[in-house]
Amino acid sequence: MSHMIRGEEPRLSQGDRKKNSSRTALDEMGEDGTFRRTDASWRNFISRKPGAKFPPASGRYHLFCAYACGWANRVTIVRKLKGLEDAIGVTMVMPVWQPTKPEVDGHCGWHFSDPSKKEGLTNALGLGGPFPASYPKNDPEPFFGCKTVRELYERAGDTDGKYTVPILWDKQLKTIVSNESSEIIQMLNSEFNEFAKNPDLDLEPEHLVGSMKEVDSFIYHDLNNGVYKCGFAQTQEAYDEAIEKLTSAFDRVESILSKQRYIAGDRLTLSDVRLFVTLVRFDEVYAVYFKTNTRSVASSDVLLNYVREIYQMPGIDETIDMDQIKLHYFASHPHLNKFSIVPKGPDFIGMLQQPHNRESSGDNDKKHKLTTTPSASSTDLTLDKSAWDPVLVG
Repeated sequence: MSHMIRGEEPRLSQGDRKKNSSRTALDEMGEDGTFRRTDASWRNFISRKPGAKFPPASGRYHLFCAYACGWANRVTIVRKLKGLEDAIGVTMVMPVWQPTKPEVDGHCGWHFSDPSKKEGLTNALGLGGPFPASYPKNDPEPFFGCKTVRELYERAGDTDGKYTVPILWDKQLKTIVSNESSEIIQMLNSEFNEFAKNPDLDLEPEHLVGSMKEVDSFIYHDLNNGVYKCGFAQTQEAYDEAIEKLTSAFDRVESILSKQRYIAGDRLTLSDVRLFVTLVRFDEVYAVYFKTNTRSVASSDVLLNYVREIYQMPGIDETIDMDQIKLHYFASHPHLNKFSIVPKGPDFIGMLQQPHNRESSGDNDKKHKLTTTPSASSTDLTLDKSAWDPVLVG
């Protein structure tokens, strides 16, 4: 079962993108000062249908993601929940955008780790830092020795796009399958079950598709993308409109989750993944950097415990690196933060390691239980097998 979220507000077309030479999200601005995200440019599907160009296979596909990026975090979370680590590899890029072809243009974007670099990095203006040149969890590009994500796109013949993550890469055909996170997570959920450790976990159950469509629409427009509309707004009017919608959406998800355990109904779905990646970044980054300070997750008992529960599910904490998340945002856009000063923040991850109270939410509490050890690593977290009961997970 699948569905796609389509944009409702005006968006920049592919033609406009070429005309405007848009290279990053910072270039996607309308004449009225509003942020308008362009559509992803690679929209192929992995399918089990006979004759499909991209059939599911173990070891054929690879993901390029960033700890920093909420869109990529959707993908790493679903990969972890489904148990696809052995079937689909992943390479994590470095957090701070750097010039990608300084001899050609001014584009700054994602770089792969380069362990040979010993000197610390600065931002694109030569200020801030020094930031680490490599991280133990971030690897060099494994197939071609590319230094940047841009190089990988160019190997696939894309020389005029935004060079974004996540990327679902086909090692056999040496090309990009998709760079649209909402569709990649659907593929991981439904098309790789024969290779998954948790094949019975359906994050898009048929009986919840209607409610998922409803919540996904406003979550995308007003929260996932809404934080960027606030942060990148270039007029007061654009910001005021965006923050009003974001605040309303924040209150709406809080109201929904005060009545049921998960955002679309009686079980964890892709909609929860979409919501979680924004909420987990909200207090440390968006409330400060993108001026979304009308609300906070920490001040909401409902939302804080909701985020705690998902964070404490086995392996999810491994997909979150708050240091890299903060470093990316505060150091990659020097026109928003010239000296790349990274705020200390409220230790939101520490809050997430405390016990949650979500067992008391909803009607299926006795069947769907998480056993967690507060402040433990993911290796100490065990999921009650009843959580995979077909009654709950389809």
